[in-house]
Amino acid sequence: MNDRREQVLRLEQVVRRPLESAAASRLAVELPLPDGRGAASAGLEALGRTLTGIAPWLECTGLTGPEEALRVEFAELARRAIAVAVDPASPGFLNFNRGMQPLVDSAFLAHGILRAPRELWERLAPDVRRNLVAALASSREITPACNNWLFFSAMVECFMKFAGEPFDRMRVEYAINTFKGYYCGDGIYGDGPEFHWDYYNSFVIQPMALEVFRSFPEAEVSTQRRCGVREQMTAAARRYAVILERMIGTDGSYPAIGRSITYRCGAFHLLAAMALDRNLPEELSPAAVRGALTAVIRRTLDAPGTFDRDGWLRIGLSGFQPGLGEVYINTGSLYLCTTAFLPLGLPPEDPFWSLPDEPWSSVKLWNGVDLPADHAI
Repeated sequence: MNDRREQVLRLEQVVRRPLESAAASRLAVELPLPDGRGAASAGLEALGRTLTGIAPWLECTGLTGPEEALRVEFAELARRAIAVAVDPASPGFLNFNRGMQPLVDSAFLAHGILRAPRELWERLAPDVRRNLVAALASSREITPACNNWLFFSAMVECFMKFAGEPFDRMRVEYAINTFKGYYCGDGIYGDGPEFHWDYYNSFVIQPMALEVFRSFPEAEVSTQRRCGVREQMTAAARRYAVILERMIGTDGSYPAIGRSITYRCGAFHLLAAMALDRNLPEELSPAAVRGALTAVIRRTLDAPGTFDRDGWLRIGLSGFQPGLGEVYINTGSLYLCTTAFLPLGLPPEDPFWSLPDEPWSSVKLWNGVDLPADHAI
């Protein structure tokens, strides 16, 4: 089984349950919340995070055979799920503005649509588009914390600009200018004024920063002129991609440090996004990154207990480990793992998929291969 076929099969295993449930207006009823945690927000978490990860694959053209049939099926389920989620008259209408958490997953939903504009926007009915704009706009009522949450507000504004709606440039500028001051060096930002050892540079900060620059070229120009933040963030993303690849062990494991470790392979969101953008640093071979990401996906999703008997993800990093779940973690939260699958948005003939297998850095180093020394920026 080649890497792409293996990843498609695992992606189907992860996302079929939430997509079918959401499309049938049953997400709030069927999403398991064993301790009731996250009841008000878990539905939007499951949908927004699922779509931000699978969107590039839904948008991929030129596929054939069973993979194309599955893509078509899931794209239709995704559109139906969005229509239900944003319709105030639907029993499956999701919460976009009560409490704090909906801002987070409004941003992930917005990011998913930006990653699949044809399948998840242009093919929506006009009334669904209007409801979607209204739902995401309502998340503006939530004030973000002065940490990675600033990019959640910025992502909503990216969507508004994309949709041709009025947008608040200040929220975008504030996020990128604030994070200029949070830079710690060597490709890493603090999640706020202080640095924390976790994967939030990959979960949120750097992938969303890159999306902001794609969405706001005029903001890019102004901030470059004032403080060079775009150059800094682009260089940081390339360096951090190298760090992430080197953190993947020979068996696909990686350091289990920091909060939200139950997002599993979603810890490599930034590495997967750089591969999708064909923006990997020169020292990272696409084939080696493909092997590394496949190993991480396999390591974090194959352990017994990862799924319940109905096909929903369970809290854990390698199997069912509820003790790893912070108070804000619920079943819906776990679907950020889908971001490791972003390179499925590249066609099978792309070098990422078509190059012969190649070991990644840890495999090479621990088998005696002589590599150039790693260097900070």
